[in-house]
Amino acid sequence: MKSIQAIRGMNDILPQEMLHWQFLEQTLRDLLAGYDYEEIRFPIVEQTELFARAIGEVTDIVEKEMYTFNDRNGDSLTLRPEGTAGCVRAAVENGMLHNQLQRLWYMGPMFRHERPQKGRYRQFHQVGVEAYGMAGPEIDAELILMTARLWRNLGLQGTAGNAEAGSGASLVLQLNSLGSPAARLAYREQLVRYYSAHHDRLDEDSKRRLHSNPLRILDSKNPALHPLNANAPQLSDYLDDESKVHFAALCAYLDAAGLPYQINPRLVRGLDYYNKTVFEWVSDALGAQGTVCAGGRYDGLVEQIGGKPTPAVGFAAGLERLVALLQAQGTVSGREPHAYLVMVGEPASCAGLQLAEKLRDALPALRLSSDCAGGSIKSQLKRADKSGARFALILAEQELAEGTVSVKALREQDQRQLSVPIASLMQFLADAITRPRPD
Repeated sequence: MKSIQAIRGMNDILPQEMLHWQFLEQTLRDLLAGYDYEEIRFPIVEQTELFARAIGEVTDIVEKEMYTFNDRNGDSLTLRPEGTAGCVRAAVENGMLHNQLQRLWYMGPMFRHERPQKGRYRQFHQVGVEAYGMAGPEIDAELILMTARLWRNLGLQGTAGNAEAGSGASLVLQLNSLGSPAARLAYREQLVRYYSAHHDRLDEDSKRRLHSNPLRILDSKNPALHPLNANAPQLSDYLDDESKVHFAALCAYLDAAGLPYQINPRLVRGLDYYNKTVFEWVSDALGAQGTVCAGGRYDGLVEQIGGKPTPAVGFAAGLERLVALLQAQGTVSGREPHAYLVMVGEPASCAGLQLAEKLRDALPALRLSSDCAGGSIKSQLKRADKSGARFALILAEQELAEGTVSVKALREQDQRQLSVPIASLMQFLADAITRPRPD
């Protein structure tokens, strides 16, 4: 019978990879709690209209990339391609935004039908952070400073703004302002005029975007378009005064915090709902998929989805890309068991399982693996060594009779086997697990 395989672009995350995922997720939870952001969870499936209205019907996501289907009632549903629209829908529907300030975060899978490649999958995972009700540049600055702290807390070296930066992948902060919708509309008209005059130099994607979403031509990954884009009109020349003041204040806050950044006039977002501030953190270690974290302000989206006018700003970071950086950096230490319990014979197994539970009760920090596969002492000790455990705890007929446990050091220079009374075993292990693990 032919084996069933995973859907292309939807990957399994195996136990040996989970160490990096768990470290990343816990670091994120601790960081967000420190900034007083609260977790929100919303469905993976939403009405298709939500994304068409929020993201824009002429974006690549809505036109080509969404997983959309009709359910049994004939309703058009979509697996969420990003989190902001669902977060806004949940906040509006549950009355969380009107005349209120909210700092929210979420984490989980997103879905886009793209060509799978390094750092880009059809099921991928993001953390999203959203702040509602604050119109000034202070909250923009807080979110950007939060991301810079995240890189430090993750131990990613070579990070912009890290005074202890050393070797490793460089994370560079890029900023731009998209201005108000009115300013962007005026700029859009100039872009259409400019690119129409060079229509023969555009690729097929750009020709398709010319009248529907011309700003997306600016950040085309096609090298043949880079010279054309370099001479295109600049959005900064069309910014409204309010957006200019907002952006200048944001830059002043980041300067005061000592956080380096680059102003990238070609930086736009692939989603229609952004205005004013946009930013990205870009790495040189991930090839073509170099954006690790991206966000900005989207003051019109809440009203667009059915709520009252509400200023809003947020960002999302791809967990797969951050895990790839952690793996390349080698900053996450292992979590091998402290001890491995070898049990020989049925009486020893019965006593050993009870002993293991008592040890876990007394020592919550203890990582103890019990061998439940049976076999000889030799075979179980091989499994103990393979597990990476620091000690093997041996319980057999002789130890049961004497009320002891034989302790064999597997990683110490001195690998003599000791006989430790069961009454003293807890203290022995408590002392052992607080000592640094030998190299």
